[in-house]
Amino acid sequence: MSALQDNVIRIAPLSRIEGHAALDIHLDADGNVADARMAVMSLRGFEKFVQGRPAEELPRIVTRICGICPWHHHLASTKAVEAAMGVTPPPVAVKLRELCQMLAGIPDKILHFYFLAAPDFVLGPDADPAARNVIGLAAAAPDLARQAVKMRYAMQMALEKFTGKAIHPVAVLVGGFSRPLPEEERRELLALVAEAREFSLMSLRLAREQLLPKFVPMFRELGEYPSSYLGTVHPRDGTLRLYDGDLRLFHPSGAVEQFPVSSYLDYIAEQTADWTWLKFPYLKKSGKLEMDERAPVGLYRTNCLARVNAAEGFATPEAQRELEIFRREFGRPAHLVCLYHWARLMELVYCCERAEELLCDPDICGREIRVGGIEPRAGEGMGHVEAPRGTLIYHIRTDDEGRVRMANILAGTTHNNAGMNLSMKMAARAVIKNGQYTEALLNRVEMCLRAYDP
Repeated sequence: MSALQDNVIRIAPLSRIEGHAALDIHLDADGNVADARMAVMSLRGFEKFVQGRPAEELPRIVTRICGICPWHHHLASTKAVEAAMGVTPPPVAVKLRELCQMLAGIPDKILHFYFLAAPDFVLGPDADPAARNVIGLAAAAPDLARQAVKMRYAMQMALEKFTGKAIHPVAVLVGGFSRPLPEEERRELLALVAEAREFSLMSLRLAREQLLPKFVPMFRELGEYPSSYLGTVHPRDGTLRLYDGDLRLFHPSGAVEQFPVSSYLDYIAEQTADWTWLKFPYLKKSGKLEMDERAPVGLYRTNCLARVNAAEGFATPEAQRELEIFRREFGRPAHLVCLYHWARLMELVYCCERAEELLCDPDICGREIRVGGIEPRAGEGMGHVEAPRGTLIYHIRTDDEGRVRMANILAGTTHNNAGMNLSMKMAARAVIKNGQYTEALLNRVEMCLRAYDP
């Protein structure tokens, strides 16, 4: 819903996103857009209330940050604790962790595209808001909606069967994994992931051929701007990675900066604003953050489009073929915000293919899944994974008793805060003229936010 008061249009809540936020669009005396600010006012507080807790409890606590992507908080926090304690998990445990990340990523991407984004593309951005949702999608395309619901549910239940909990997991342990993968479950997962791969390829073809192309001109009218992009890549060949690898900043000029997560503070700084609890990370070397649509300063973006821009390519065949089509059409780096949806579906294909690779690895059913003899100690550790919403970084310090004394969490949505605000400001300027607007036009502004999947 939107309301106009004191020359401010407030959209509250911003709809079909994975969280709670509002947008205040400030108008000047002529009724044109002077600024647009997204307010995130839910205080989470995890960085503070994990302080004083034993470090090994951190991976079980932070899964409560998000019910949509708890696995990524589970994994990144565990890696940070292991770095602080000097622990190296066995290779089988690492493969099981990455497998869980892929299995969790598949239903997450299905959720966003079909449940949150697709109503705009299938029903149209001007459709009745009462019908422009997943229920309306089910009425307009029942077979497609049925497949999406079935596939997402099947993947969630498979992950739950293997690990005990698909939401708020406890399967990953400091130093390893909770249980080995039985051969019978490996075969079941392999068959299901093969089905998910076919569904992901169908979804990508649908989006590429029928849904997204006709909306590209509209998004160009809403605004497009250059930025740097952050993602994780293989240290040697630069292919896209989600579980482990180097961080890479890819700049609009094509210049690249690549570094381990332990050096993230050399590249990223943070600032706050008095109108939102969500922090504003920016590129440290720029010295400041300026959200200017003509030439943003210090602004970088994360999430699937950022990863696709930053990486040299995918290491799996079907995803790589789709990337080649994408780059022929849009080049590198691609900046248009609606292309986040396209990139997200490429990553959906990659998650399926990578899960198949891991399930076919002869070591995946190995029984050496944890190390012992871990002792509390003072230390500092950083860990990261690529979460669906972007690069997720955990940074902790522990005392002599192994208790957390400092924690900093840089989540994917946080990295994109400046980018989301700028995208919505540009879109608002494009659709609101002389104080005139409609709910359908404001939905175009929201569509720019939904592309980031915040």
